[in-house]
Amino acid sequence: MSRIGKLPIAIPAGVTVTVSPENLVTVKGPKGELTQQVNPNITVKVEDGVLTVTRPNDEKQNRAMHGLYRALINNMVVGVSEGYKKVLELVGVGYRVEMAANMQNTLNFALGYTHPIYLQLPAEVKVETKSERNQNPLVILESADKQLIGQVCAKIRSFRKPEPYKGKGIKFQGEVVRRKAGKSAGK
Repeated sequence: MSRIGKLPIAIPAGVTVTVSPENLVTVKGPKGELTQQVNPNITVKVEDGVLTVTRPNDEKQNRAMHGLYRALINNMVVGVSEGYKKVLELVGVGYRVEMAANMQNTLNFALGYTHPIYLQLPAEVKVETKSERNQNPLVILESADKQLIGQVCAKIRSFRKPEPYKGKGIKFQGEVVRRKAGKSAGK
């Protein structure tokens, strides 16, 4: 039996979960609404404020999907009740980020290239930038959808991945970049 899949999901107050006959799970809460299509072999039941995910048999495909869908539904419940927050830090001389002046929900990055980089964010993601003197600029992202916020973070990181010699680049706050020694100085 799947260790993850057999765990019940407690539904917090203010969150409603509905399962349609086509196995479409809809979760509504104070932070928004999310939907997930579940494979027809997997059964999702909501009883007495507890959601359970079960599988019909122990076939390999069903075992794989059992834990997956339970985790996805749990992420949806946590997202609409508490939300997810990621903080990215820009490490490097002259690296800046700001909200684009005339565009809605767009970030403008200056990352040492010859051109600025503009990134249009989805409407579901709330963004805030923070720049303080003698501190690295921060990008704070909030969303109810864990997959979407992770994808946006990966896209932002891809502009300048942290490099191991000087530690410059875009990294998560608190992330430790493994450093290399580099070339030794002259004799």
